[in-house]
Amino acid sequence: MKVKYLILAVVIVLSASSSFGQAPKYSNEFLSVGTGARAFGMAHAVVATTTDVTSGYWNPAGLLTIEGDIEIAMMHSSYFAGIAKYDYGSIAAKIDATSTAGFTFLRFGVDDIPDTSELIDEEGNVNYDRIKSFSAADYGFLFSYGRKSKIEGLDYGANVKIIHRKVGDFAKAWGFGLDAGVKYKLKNWRFAAMGRDITSTFNAWSFSLSDRVKEVWTLTGNEIPENSLEVSLPRVLLGAARLFTINDDWTILPEIDLDITTDGKRNVLIKGNPFSIDPHLGFEVSYKGIAYLRGGVGNIQKEPAQEGGFVTTFQPNAGIGVVIKKRFSIDYALTDIGNVSGAPYSNVFSLKVNFTRAGPASATGY
Repeated sequence: MKVKYLILAVVIVLSASSSFGQAPKYSNEFLSVGTGARAFGMAHAVVATTTDVTSGYWNPAGLLTIEGDIEIAMMHSSYFAGIAKYDYGSIAAKIDATSTAGFTFLRFGVDDIPDTSELIDEEGNVNYDRIKSFSAADYGFLFSYGRKSKIEGLDYGANVKIIHRKVGDFAKAWGFGLDAGVKYKLKNWRFAAMGRDITSTFNAWSFSLSDRVKEVWTLTGNEIPENSLEVSLPRVLLGAARLFTINDDWTILPEIDLDITTDGKRNVLIKGNPFSIDPHLGFEVSYKGIAYLRGGVGNIQKEPAQEGGFVTTFQPNAGIGVVIKKRFSIDYALTDIGNVSGAPYSNVFSLKVNFTRAGPASATGY
């Protein structure tokens, strides 16, 4: 009976701390979830056309074109049937006519995880009052700066990011990294390049395990973790878009992005070692700059088929947006429509507020 509960405790802790490994692949992957319902609706194909406060995440060069002197955005979404919560908030403010600063906060976490490592006392008695709960959460803090260059149509920007990851009182990590991006506008064309973790991002893990937890891990044949360093390798996002004007009321904005990773072969459309390329395609239809219809396709993978072999799957997304009184933007996205890998649908809402200029809070900034 005692062994049964010890094994249960180990399973719970391991499930919450699966990121402890030092392998660089998928390190800090919570930073790839995305921000803003507009981006989710367009399958993350927004690196070249995001021009509002969410640029602090997607491409800090886009901060130069925020609609007002100050913009604030917020988003909340749930994953895995509501077990995991993802929260985002950001603010951007113009410093002068040629520069803008921003701050972004991200949290992805699972709360109220039962800790049964103390369920059985030293005499072998089961006491449910000894069950505690803890959270496993990842935090990201991005400090952004964007500036206009002396070349017409060219903007650039950078992020300094601080990462904090915490699993109850068992383990925590602090990390530091840099991002850099550029955008170029040529008539109706938009081009962009964004480098994430350009110098690699390092997370320093430290562990604080009680004697009781160490005993549980030892009796169940698990290795006691040691302080370690986890590395996130660089990633490059390339984007291209073109604005098509149908008439005075209607415009269409399609974009294609290439997400290039450098941490080895991944299950994406173009696989390689060390480079893999994951394409994203999205579009946005605008009516008078106050109503938006969006769609996109991403997450293209090959999965085993029931009859043998492999089948290509993809994830279509959709979304809408509306601007209220030229100052408030509300966006909604429905993701995981293709139910890839059995994941349930996700409903994503985001809100953006323009505090100053009276111009429309257009998500595309055109």
